[in-house]
Amino acid sequence: MQLTVRVKPGSSRGPLVEDDADGLVVHVRERAVDGAANRGVVKALAAHFGVAPRDVEIVRGHTSRTKRVEVDA
Repeated sequence: MQLTVRVKPGSSRGPLVEDDADGLVVHVRERAVDGAANRGVVKALAAHFGVAPRDVEIVRGHTSRTKRVEVDA
């Protein structure tokens, strides 16, 4: 399944996945430096959906806070 998520890097609340009116919001502690926040997003979403991190892939938006993510469930 594909979904759109908004990312809040450097958040003290992370790792946390919340439902919002616009979709999912992913809070991660990692800063957006050298792909660290993207790795945090993958780990947080994998834990949220109960799948392995290899089953979560960022399809679009690698450098944006709004990302298109594919989860193989």
